[in-house]
Amino acid sequence: MTDRTYTVLLYSDDPQVRDRMRLAIGPRPAADLSVEFVEASDYAECVRLVDDYEIDLMVLDGEATPGGGIGIARQIKDDREDAPPTCVVIARAADRWLAAYAEVDATLLHPLDPVTTGQTVAGLLRSHAAA
Repeated sequence: MTDRTYTVLLYSDDPQVRDRMRLAIGPRPAADLSVEFVEASDYAECVRLVDDYEIDLMVLDGEATPGGGIGIARQIKDDREDAPPTCVVIARAADRWLAAYAEVDATLLHPLDPVTTGQTVAGLLRSHAAA
């Protein structure tokens, strides 16, 4: 399988959370996958990046303020037929129902576990590439 570089959008209003996301995913979430990151700190920036780049995956902070990742995921899915797959990082497992309502493809829990995060990201990128 040829190595492909995927573009992953990281969203959080907190730069430290974006750093933790980037570190948990890493530059190679799987042996056959490389990623490059673009970052957004607010809703408008998220939309602009989705419009301007070929985003392969959005990793959104569900705890961000004022626009949480779950709301942003739902809005982008509602507005675009070609919305990229979405993973929302949440603080409480109980919020998974909200993520399901927002048609999020996967959820991860704070604090991010690098193994689980890498496996989740790799799976989402592979399924998106196959579609």
